[in-house]
Amino acid sequence: MIIAIAADGNEVSMHFGRCEKYVLYEIKNKEIINKKEILNPGHKPFFLPKFLANKNVNVLITGEIGPRAIDMFNSLNIKVISGVNGKIENVIKRYLRGELAERIEPCNKHK
Repeated sequence: MIIAIAADGNEVSMHFGRCEKYVLYEIKNKEIINKKEILNPGHKPFFLPKFLANKNVNVLITGEIGPRAIDMFNSLNIKVISGVNGKIENVIKRYLRGELAERIEPCNKHK
């Protein structure tokens, strides 16, 4: 399983499409076996969901995200957990402990 966290520095980004980077965690048996950072290649309509799908991402964790992006991720079988904030290292630990449920609340600014 691969989990992507939209990040600015070492914090979860408050905007999925405009984040600095995506931190990808490869998970096996609830343990992190690999971590990789990928710079955001740019915010273009419908590009980023496909970009992350091509990286075999299964789950996206982010702050805010628009409803069209959520729909695109859903169509690519990628779970979206939005409304998350904090340091990415703490967030991935919370996810692995089962403390982050699938939550998809679209950003009100992107209708």
